[in-house]
Amino acid sequence: MPHFTVVPVKDQAQSSYDSLEGINWVDYRDTGQENHDYQDTVSSDGHGNHSENSPFINNADAAGKKSDFYDRNLALFEEELDSRPKVSSFLSRLVNYTNITQGAKEHEEEESTEASHRETPKSPNMGTLMGVYLPCLQNIFGVILFLRLTWIVGMAGIMQSLLIVLMCCSCTMLTAISMSAIATNGVVPAGGSYFMISRSLGPEFGGAVGLCFYLGTTFASAMYILGAIEILLKYLVPQAAIFHATDTLGSDTAMLNNMRVYGTLCLTLMAVVVFVGVKYVNKLASLFLACVIISIVSIYIGAIKSVAHPPEFPICMVGNRTLVRDLFDVCAKTVTEGNITVPSQLWHRFCLPGNMSSAQCDEFFLQNNVTEIQAIPGLGSGIMRENMWGNYLQRGEILQKAGLPSVDVHGTMENFGMYVSADIATSFTLLVGIFFPSSTGIMAGSNRSGDLRDAQKSIPVGTILAITTTSLVYFSSVVLFGSCIEGVVLRDKFGDAVSKNLVVGTLSWPSPWVIVIGSFFSTVGAGLQSLTGAPRLLQAVAKDNIIPFLRVFGHGKANGEPTWALLLTGLIAELGILIASLDMVAPILSMFFLMCYLFVNLACAVQTLLHTPNWRPRFKYYHWALSFLGMSMCLALMFISSWYYAIVAMCIAGMIYKYIEYQGAEKEWGDGIRGLSLSAARYALLRLEIGPPHTKNWRPQLLVLLKLDEDLHVKYPRLLTFASQLKAGKGLTIVGTVIQGNFLDSFGEMQAAEQAIKNMMEIERVKGFCQVMVASKVHEGIVHLIQSCGLGGMKHNTVVMGWPYGWRQSEDPRAWRTFINTVRCTTAAHLALMVPKNVSLYPSNHERFTDGTIDVWWIVHDGGMLMLLPFLLKQHKVWRKCKMRIFTVAQMDDNSIQMKKDLALFLYQLRIEAEVEVVEMCDSDISAYTYERTLMMEQRSQMLMQMRLSSAERKREAQLVKDKHSMGSLYSVAEEEVVEASPQKDKMTWTREKWEAERRNKNAAPQNFKELMSLRPDQSNVRRMHTAVKLNEAIVNRSHDARLVLLNMPGPPRNTDGDENYMEFLEVLTEGLERVLLVRGGGREVITIYS
Repeated sequence: MPHFTVVPVKDQAQSSYDSLEGINWVDYRDTGQENHDYQDTVSSDGHGNHSENSPFINNADAAGKKSDFYDRNLALFEEELDSRPKVSSFLSRLVNYTNITQGAKEHEEEESTEASHRETPKSPNMGTLMGVYLPCLQNIFGVILFLRLTWIVGMAGIMQSLLIVLMCCSCTMLTAISMSAIATNGVVPAGGSYFMISRSLGPEFGGAVGLCFYLGTTFASAMYILGAIEILLKYLVPQAAIFHATDTLGSDTAMLNNMRVYGTLCLTLMAVVVFVGVKYVNKLASLFLACVIISIVSIYIGAIKSVAHPPEFPICMVGNRTLVRDLFDVCAKTVTEGNITVPSQLWHRFCLPGNMSSAQCDEFFLQNNVTEIQAIPGLGSGIMRENMWGNYLQRGEILQKAGLPSVDVHGTMENFGMYVSADIATSFTLLVGIFFPSSTGIMAGSNRSGDLRDAQKSIPVGTILAITTTSLVYFSSVVLFGSCIEGVVLRDKFGDAVSKNLVVGTLSWPSPWVIVIGSFFSTVGAGLQSLTGAPRLLQAVAKDNIIPFLRVFGHGKANGEPTWALLLTGLIAELGILIASLDMVAPILSMFFLMCYLFVNLACAVQTLLHTPNWRPRFKYYHWALSFLGMSMCLALMFISSWYYAIVAMCIAGMIYKYIEYQGAEKEWGDGIRGLSLSAARYALLRLEIGPPHTKNWRPQLLVLLKLDEDLHVKYPRLLTFASQLKAGKGLTIVGTVIQGNFLDSFGEMQAAEQAIKNMMEIERVKGFCQVMVASKVHEGIVHLIQSCGLGGMKHNTVVMGWPYGWRQSEDPRAWRTFINTVRCTTAAHLALMVPKNVSLYPSNHERFTDGTIDVWWIVHDGGMLMLLPFLLKQHKVWRKCKMRIFTVAQMDDNSIQMKKDLALFLYQLRIEAEVEVVEMCDSDISAYTYERTLMMEQRSQMLMQMRLSSAERKREAQLVKDKHSMGSLYSVAEEEVVEASPQKDKMTWTREKWEAERRNKNAAPQNFKELMSLRPDQSNVRRMHTAVKLNEAIVNRSHDARLVLLNMPGPPRNTDGDENYMEFLEVLTEGLERVLLVRGGGREVITIYS
């Protein structure tokens, strides 16, 4: 699932919510204490799973059960705990989080209600070796190594074979680096490369490449089955062949028909095994891998042994031509029986019956000698020099050994079947396409990410180590084969020259059967694995519902097994079986795998260049240039292998892309370049309008509210500096201000203000737009800016505004009332809010912090803004060298040790490096200082209110003798509210009696100043002041020397009578701190642990 959801949900949806998240509720409270709140917030579903009645602790049932110290310590945030839970409540949902594979379903979609009845999944516990390294080895090593690598070395020579291996392994290594970056950028559920690409490049690319990867995996199963059947019919049970050649030229056709029949039977049997018991396939995987490893080890042992004791595998030559060895017994023209020399079986194969002296024989046979040479000269024989360079053949060309004496005469075609000949025309490009499948299989680790104990460490290490291992095996095998085996034997694809033995088996120790049996089981196992994985990949694509006609393949058996997808996979694999040639099928699947790897590299490069906030891979050894190099190599290998297959694969991917794109997408192109640009912009805006951005793509789109002085100069330019450091030129920035007045009269002033702001934006290097609003009242203009700025999907999601300095000294409450009104408006509009306090002390763009920390005080969870902002700031050169520290608050009944562990784990999954500290809020009584501070606050508030009332009366009495312009400059907010209540403001006169009646109705201010001395502080204010004092004490003690302190901003009170007290609480909360950034989330998650 893409993100954690922490918004209130209905009770009946909780079971699906819990199963959706994969999180089990765990209470932090000490187990030794009896606690009834746990029973009120967590219930059991009868299957051992706990489901929450409410995802947050501040529900109605539990409200009355809160202890006093809890209320005191978080009283500032208590009104919003239903939407912004305390951190311990949020972390408790993550403590048993498991990233088990979820199928391909979008994680933001809720699963069915039956999910709550599933058994609790086991926690992932596989390490790098068993979870990534060995599965990758099993998937990379395969049929090509045993059946075709010797043939490739014989045709291309050692040097060109090393180049082929280097190209293919470099391509997969670069892809693995890109894949490691993507896979460590969060959790990768089932779907592997499809999930990574679709979530990085969008559903169009994801769907196209997902289907290409599916087709590649399906054809891979066909290739493995054909390899298994080739081993069966050529080396294990040749007599099992159903079709037999009537002549020497028809042997290839008979073999292909046999492959089709047995391949279809084998495919059917494997499909039944996969349908009935997938668990058995997984259990046998270790056995199949053991067969591969034993076979490879036997090759190395045999090569080393050949230095002193090369195996005896003689091959028979006529002149320089290689003979099929199993068609005769003795490699000689004549044999001696007793004392009589008689023609041998070889003689009878080339000559008509009759007297030896007068027999009619093949001319080439008569004029050339029959010799016998060793197929395995050995590692010290020097054969390496002969095998160094390529020797490509055309179809039907006879295998010849250079250096043997031979009379070049034509023989008869009737004896062509006696010679070993090439069955297909070979070239460097063809061999690249045939070899590339032996370097695929690198996705095995990412596909198993749900089973890994630490996927973000295991996937890069295991995958790169597996590619390194297999590459070394391939490089050494090429050298060993070229150094030990005779060239004509290497070019003999099916081992006809060595009595139908598998060529690589002739080198193995102790017997060729080790390789034959081992390779057979390994190919069968690889085929089963492909038949198991391909339907699940198709099911993952189908369940995403981006290709409607595939929707049926998302369904399966009750246990989730993809029955319909398996059926389609079997039918497509049958097409590969009907091709019947391993050498023809291998380039097809090479195309599809290369297409997939190409887009993995593209996804990594695009994410790196875009610098999206969610792009935080734990794997650091990647670069966009490496990704582009890998992408270029994939594209080059596609056309090197087979240009027509490459075009077909790209056309298939393009058609799928267009199909998905046009599902509901409308395009309308204009004339000319400008029309094209306008249409593209319109299309992009309409695409953005479809819905809110995904959590992975969320970044702060800023609306910066500036204040101008009398000369229309920006009063606090460091607000723009802060915005430029936060944005680093990315995303949307709108700078807005409000001019009080009438639009018709103030148009020139508005233009001057706009130009001044643009000049300041250029100085501070802020890339964005400017918006100046003219309004009769400042707070109305700000509301208009918040509502109307932006266009379509290009709208702001975060508001940045300055702190109202001097609000305590001013008798006019408009400044802080406007501030609080803006806070309420941003909350109502579901926008995030940032308030930099002491912004004039913030660093300029030319300063550099060489040390220090950015401290985050995470009191309540409101979407993850506090985690994301320091990461974005650290991308700028000013803050780059600052370290990040995260502090959170534990109550007396919270297990602070467990909280610290869970917070560290959460940050690890977010790929954010930070020190973690849990601050315990002691159960202390409210101090006399807190009472005194609260009392002083309330007395001051009442005094100012009475002073404003007296002042307001005098202004109202004077309004009849003052002109309208002067009156407008004296208006207070209280006047505005009263005037708006009556349409005839010029005729309204307030008397002392009217005001006294109004005051008595509201029970607000005391009747005279003497009563101020007898005020008793309100208990809710005392609790809030206690929270502010205690938190400020903790923050100052630990973060007094921090470069920047980020802090949850409490929301304003729901009762507007306490607005002035709210400002005092914020002042107390941030006292003694040099740079403070108050942050409020917008009600949605902005950071995710997923890729």
